[in-house]
Amino acid sequence: MAARIAALAYAGLLTFLPLHCAAQAGEGPAVTRAVTPSPRPLARPAGDGVMVMPVVANTGFARWISGFRGRALSQGISARTFDRAFQGVEYDTDVIGRDRNQAEFARSLWDYLDSAVSPTRIANGRAALASWGPVLDRIEAKYGVDKEVVVAVWGLESAYGTYRGSTPIIPALATLAYDGRRGAFFEEQLVAALKILQAGDTDPRHMTGSWAGAMGHTQFMPTSFLQYAVDFTGDGRRDIWSEDPSDALASTASYLARFGWAQNRPWGVEVQLPQGFDYAQADHDIRRPVSAWTRMGVRGMDGARVADHGKAAILLPAGARGPAFMIFQNFNVIERYNAADSYVIAVGHLSDRLKGGPAFTRDWPRGDRALKSAEKKELQTRLTAAGFSTDGVDGRIGPNTISAIRRYQSARGLVPDGYASAALLEHLR
Repeated sequence: MAARIAALAYAGLLTFLPLHCAAQAGEGPAVTRAVTPSPRPLARPAGDGVMVMPVVANTGFARWISGFRGRALSQGISARTFDRAFQGVEYDTDVIGRDRNQAEFARSLWDYLDSAVSPTRIANGRAALASWGPVLDRIEAKYGVDKEVVVAVWGLESAYGTYRGSTPIIPALATLAYDGRRGAFFEEQLVAALKILQAGDTDPRHMTGSWAGAMGHTQFMPTSFLQYAVDFTGDGRRDIWSEDPSDALASTASYLARFGWAQNRPWGVEVQLPQGFDYAQADHDIRRPVSAWTRMGVRGMDGARVADHGKAAILLPAGARGPAFMIFQNFNVIERYNAADSYVIAVGHLSDRLKGGPAFTRDWPRGDRALKSAEKKELQTRLTAAGFSTDGVDGRIGPNTISAIRRYQSARGLVPDGYASAALLEHLR
């Protein structure tokens, strides 16, 4: 979801570790949390309430809330909803501390996948499929999204509901809107959160999630909730916070369906590339019929032709020395949930393992290490200085940097796989 992706990018979680940070703790066995299910919130208020100033320790924050109240009311938030939501809200120093002191965590794709698709996560996912089987079958039938994919998203986002985040959303978003690095973005999320409260989907006490505003079993940002969340249980609420994950799982399926999920078709398959393959053709944006890739010598890992699932691209997430994938439409759909290749591969591969599929055949270049942000910037700077412009230095390895790497590799007689490695940086030095 676009808003969630923006928040994760803001929080610095999209480089090599795109899961929400809470899900990292989901490596252990599933446990039952002692959390009281959300009660039905009060009926949607009609009419204005009495202005009640929140208790805050930061006078600047108090003035900001007063000004924001007018902006919120002008966007359809009732005074009663606003005052109830902000009763007792204080400036959250913990949220700002996390925002401003995010230690860089450079992690290789394969280290990430070892955790994201670990034996424990696979086993817990199969247990979740069994526990919620009837609900998941109905969700799959209604939205046309494979239940294993929905469960894989659930597993990565909150370890199957075990780690949903306990930060109160209204204080967190208000603090970030007032004092964060992207005030306008978080003010938009805050207004959306107030609309959720006004609609009666939950109440301020039960609206909890990550410090950056992602909520519930599958970590929806408030704006994405308003667009895609559904009331699957029929109780009048889109309750993605409940101990019952039905609404959250259906909302995730609704989201994926909206962006064109093709049921019973793969996100991608591991493939073998022929000797002499033109690595410049391995690009997200170069999509061909499977028959065209077959004529170029691309085969499945068993040596057979890859089944035709529509136009496809070749992806080399770890360069020529790692696994190669033929990716299809469903890859792009998962990408709408989180744009990092590592996340998409993790969701796709976890869903395959939940269906009984095998692990990847080819191993990753485990002797490599992930580049730190400063090293990525150095790589971009050196490429540009060598005449291979990256169109800016931002420490992110995007399409422009990959293109520059390929041009440099071709000019220097290297395999043009576009892979930003420590070895490439040493070659540039």
